Amino acid sequence: MAVGWWLGLWFVASIGAITFEYADGTKIEGDIVQGKPEFLQIRVEGSRYEKLVWDKLSQATLKQLADDPKLKLEPFIEPYLEVQEDATIKKTEVVIKPVPRLERQVKGSLLGALFGSSLGLVALLLLYAANIYAGYEISVVRAYPAGLVCGIAAVAPVIGPVVFLCLPTKMQPSGDEVVPEAAPPATGTAESATAATPPIGHGGLTLAHTEAAPTANAVAETQVFKRGQFTFNRRFIETKFSGFFGLVRREAEKNQVLLIKSARGEFVVTRITRIASNDLHVDVHRAGASQEVQIPFSEIVEIQIKPRAA
Repeated sequence: MAVGWWLGLWFVASIGAITFEYADGTKIEGDIVQGKPEFLQIRVEGSRYEKLVWDKLSQATLKQLADDPKLKLEPFIEPYLEVQEDATIKKTEVVIKPVPRLERQVKGSLLGALFGSSLGLVALLLLYAANIYAGYEISVVRAYPAGLVCGIAAVAPVIGPVVFLCLPTKMQPSGDEVVPEAAPPATGTAESATAATPPIGHGGLTLAHTEAAPTANAVAETQVFKRGQFTFNRRFIETKFSGFFGLVRREAEKNQVLLIKSARGEFVVTRITRIASNDLHVDVHRAGASQEVQIPFSEIVEIQIKPRAA
């Protein structure tokens, strides 16, 4: 042990005296004896020894001691060295490495983008179906054949339904009675012979044949409205059968009733009480009592306007 200590002293003595500077500027000269993590022991003025605490020494002295490879004091000094800003930045610098990125698609048209993805195709199919359904709704409102409007909407999307929407509503024939003209009497009958006989004149008096007067109140015929020939919806009912809505009937409909044939049976209607977008409520007589019945438009097969006595 003693031999090692003396060898250390010999090594330090061979290095030579070093001037140490404190942080406050005070300087001291001596030879290094040994270095420890807590302090540096030096020999000054012959046999006197001093302990120099690391944090009391100036940065210049610490750097000088750390840079000398013969002293091997760097592990003790490093915690007390002030790191320069450049060195700090270099140590903490973050190196950004390139990462793989997805290639951005070439910018194109909206339709091209829709056809280029599955989600876009689904959106286009939904729009196409909505276009055909819009054609069906327009055919109901404008009273055109649904197959015709939907077919044109399928061939010419958007444009076809818009064209039919701009057209006027197609009014169905009213079904009013056409009274045929009376046929002329047959030639050679007694009535024609009498009518053709000229009046007989006698004493200023003439006798003429008087024909029978026609019937004043002709009985109206039954009007029939069948599904397929007519579209049964709210507009049609309100237009064709407006006289059956009020409590007080008009003169033309006083002696008439509605006969509605539906999937649930036949209803003899005296008055339409309410109407909605999909059905109507009617007043019918059953077993001598009045009853309100709801009839959906989709179930109506035929509507007739009949004389009450018929």
